[in-house]
Amino acid sequence: MGRLSGKIALITGAARGQGAAAARRFAEEGAKVVVADILDEQGKELAAQLGDAAVYQHLDVASEGDWTTAVERTLAEFGGLNVLVNNAGILHIKSIVDTTVAEYERVIKVNQVGTFLGMRAVIPAMTDAGGGSIINVSSVEGLGGMAFLTAYTASKFAIRGMSKAAAMELGHLDIRVNSIHPGVIDTQMVRQAVDGVEVDMSRVGKRVALRRCGQPEEIANLQVFLASDESSYSTGAEFVADGGATATHSLL
Repeated sequence: MGRLSGKIALITGAARGQGAAAARRFAEEGAKVVVADILDEQGKELAAQLGDAAVYQHLDVASEGDWTTAVERTLAEFGGLNVLVNNAGILHIKSIVDTTVAEYERVIKVNQVGTFLGMRAVIPAMTDAGGGSIINVSSVEGLGGMAFLTAYTASKFAIRGMSKAAAMELGHLDIRVNSIHPGVIDTQMVRQAVDGVEVDMSRVGKRVALRRCGQPEEIANLQVFLASDESSYSTGAEFVADGGATATHSLL
């Protein structure tokens, strides 16, 4: 315990799923956490559960103004900012021929532009803090393509590339930037990804080497490492937690 003592973290998409798991683990490890999301009721409830270690902040990651407000709130509440988890994202499953420009742009706006805006917004505060860690949540779809996920895959490849470019640009400020690449994680977003129909997660999990889906807490543990000083020489890197999904070309 205490691996994140003295750290102040802003976590997007933190009201549920992977983001909520990260917020809980960060608080357990001693960090102060800003729970940021557009799901106000769920976000406020989680922040209340975490007590003095957390506050809730409404944040639409596609809004420049919301990012400015969120960073200002973080500084006002906790006096600094040295960890950003760009976790917020949306999943859109549709064939290329049926995907509208508006649908494609919505995915890009939230997943890709939202990540860019987040990195840009926290740089001054992290510089003042003497450095920090930016953790950008990509996906296994940021490492390889998947049918019916063209927009999502495009956004996640972009996050992977932006993380490397930002790492090169910000390294002299002691701001580290890494991407993480989860596989199929058992969250509400994934379970209801196919037109609201409940996905059989056990069936999906059997397709990977470990024969199961991942749990949000397993991704949160990786994020704790990247937020901590234990990963002080890691930047511009890709951290994969996918149960072995990318270990094969899966022809059979």
